[in-house]
Amino acid sequence: MYVHKIVGSWLEHPFWRTSFALGQSKDVEALRAGGIAEVWIDTDKGLDVAAAASAAPAVAAEPAPPPQAAPARLPLGEEMAAAGRIYMKSKPIVRSLFTEARLGRALDTRGVEGLVDEISHSLLRNPWALISVARLKTADEYTYMHSVAVCALMMALALRLGLDEQTIRAAGLAGMLHDIGKAKMPPDILNKPARLTDEEFAVMKEHPEAGHGMLLDMGGMGDIALDVCLHHHEKMDGTGYPHRLPAEKISRFARMGAVCDVYDAVTSDRPYKKGWDPTEALRKMAGWAGQFDQEIFHTFVKSVGIYPIGSFVRLESGLMGVVVEQDEASLLQPKVKTFYSAKSRAYVLPKIVDLARAHDGIAGPENPQDWGIDKVERFLD
Repeated sequence: MYVHKIVGSWLEHPFWRTSFALGQSKDVEALRAGGIAEVWIDTDKGLDVAAAASAAPAVAAEPAPPPQAAPARLPLGEEMAAAGRIYMKSKPIVRSLFTEARLGRALDTRGVEGLVDEISHSLLRNPWALISVARLKTADEYTYMHSVAVCALMMALALRLGLDEQTIRAAGLAGMLHDIGKAKMPPDILNKPARLTDEEFAVMKEHPEAGHGMLLDMGGMGDIALDVCLHHHEKMDGTGYPHRLPAEKISRFARMGAVCDVYDAVTSDRPYKKGWDPTEALRKMAGWAGQFDQEIFHTFVKSVGIYPIGSFVRLESGLMGVVVEQDEASLLQPKVKTFYSAKSRAYVLPKIVDLARAHDGIAGPENPQDWGIDKVERFLD
């Protein structure tokens, strides 16, 4: 059958499209498991219910391909530790890359490519750990570690979109190199601890073309990295830069880069502003009409979660805690490790609350500093 519409919010089901052909039994099971009460089908595009029932016995099913071997899924605590090591290892590698670019030296991307492989393996073992670790960067690390975060976000998004392994790695490399042109920007503008003036911003808007030129001079750089570097600031309504491209001329990967770049930028602490809470950032980004490809944005939300791993939240019961695991069927019902009571303003015995099964829900995100709590990530183990 051809599903014309899934009734309900796109946040509540595991499909990044709301209309598609149901061609595999696993899709039917995913619909059932997602708690979806109603769908509309288009009988002109698919078989009618009665016709499908009568024809089904005569259709020989294609044998399913053997499943691809995947790394063993690790518990969040274990993978968080591994992700932390990858993140620390990435700092000198990315800093060195930007230094070489600033000095006009030939870029050696072998270290970066090795990082991309390690990030890929981490995402396959647990898709949320490294993304959560990358959120912990400090304001003075932003210029370099933003590249690592966007790399991880690009790969997580590509994985969610069902792209093949080689393309996922290419998307990750594109994320790692998307801002390399900033190495050519004047340091007093790049590192200014305040908002840029219009004149300074006009200079900064030259970084996509500067980076694209550097990657072209290297030779052998893939088309995806070149494209994302040049076009990650283009917008679907044609108001982006550097070329004000209309939507139909913006590639899928540049659209992915635009979402990942903005999300990490607005959720990161900067010298002149505090980063937004991830949930607030997604809500605001959803309202920026004309900026992002909506299907890609919806898929991105599913790859990071409405309440990403590590988010500090208050439950309707008054308990507070940190999100430790996503629920694939509903982004609004993750597992939360509660350890604090808003009512008594005191720590309580930690416990895991599965909101998909508990008579409780998330009232909203909270700032742990407002409650005198620091380093909530220690509760992720």
